[in-house]
Amino acid sequence: MLSPTPFSLICAFLLCLPLTIIFTITSPTTTIPTQIPQSLKLTKTYQKINLISPPKSLPLDDDSLFHLATRVKSRPPCSDRPKIAFLFLTTTPLPFSPLWECFFNQTPKTHFSIYVHADPRFPYDPPFSGVFAHRVIPSQPAQRFTSTLISATRRLLAHALLDDPKNAMFALLSPSCIPIRSFNFTYQTLARSKKSFIEILDNEIGAYDRWAARGEDAMLPQVKLEEFRIGSQFWILKRKHARVVVGDHQLWSKFKLPCQRWDTCYPEENYFPTFLNMREPGGCVPATLTHVDWRGRFDGHPRTYQASDLGPHLITTLRNDRPKYGDEKESGNGSDWSLTERRDPFLFARKFPQDAIGPLMSMANDVIFKD
Repeated sequence: MLSPTPFSLICAFLLCLPLTIIFTITSPTTTIPTQIPQSLKLTKTYQKINLISPPKSLPLDDDSLFHLATRVKSRPPCSDRPKIAFLFLTTTPLPFSPLWECFFNQTPKTHFSIYVHADPRFPYDPPFSGVFAHRVIPSQPAQRFTSTLISATRRLLAHALLDDPKNAMFALLSPSCIPIRSFNFTYQTLARSKKSFIEILDNEIGAYDRWAARGEDAMLPQVKLEEFRIGSQFWILKRKHARVVVGDHQLWSKFKLPCQRWDTCYPEENYFPTFLNMREPGGCVPATLTHVDWRGRFDGHPRTYQASDLGPHLITTLRNDRPKYGDEKESGNGSDWSLTERRDPFLFARKFPQDAIGPLMSMANDVIFKD
């Protein structure tokens, strides 16, 4: 073996010098959060999310944002085609984004808007892309058994109200939701409705425990027990209802209180049906158009379908089921007689596991989007 000469050593040094400079300049600086609230179980905050680019500067604090959103018009312009705003509340990358992509690609972008609230405590890898790229609003932690889920939802509504005056209806969805109809069928169903769709249930088992979860009489005087309602977290609101929700202070002052009992604390399933039932019950169809299966479930979570359950028969079964309209069986006073005649179609369904995306995509065109 030949010994290196001084000349060869100098050449090697000069060849490596640019690489040394490159690595020195491009080495990333890691920023580590110094203070995380003790109430949050996760300890790392991830900031690499493609945020939505608003047409104008919007306030970051909720109070200012909500106040600004209450100043928008309660109805979309009559001269423009109304749009549906799809609001995704998530802590994960959307596992069914390919299916949703197919759903949205059936129609021009002038017919819909998309907004995503992505809890910044979680990583989003792969990042949001396609129709979801740059549709994430400035988000904050949203945790079950707390009022933060209500705040996140109101935040979505406020941004959707301010972003586009043509947004006429607002559909709240979870990452485990899928569409079970074509976009055209979904759009026509919602566009011709003059009412919001939100499940509003009275006389439910456990209603008192939920009402008293913040402490006995803590909800008084704003919300009496007989005014307290329960319903699905996932609803579709008309623009006028979205606006009054973000402008609420009275009921929010009670629902934002921390619960003393976690096992009966589901604020997101109580606030919206209670508020709209007190504010304008006649303007709502008391049913959700997102199908869930609660049979045999007692842990606060509906059934999660397995990949082996998926097939044309399941989609047909979900479509043919009839929504539950409030407490129609207990009504009997004649005021809700029309509910017994209604049969609104389910438009979405949950919960589906992430590994269901393959079977769902295989029957998307021939089953799910075929009306």
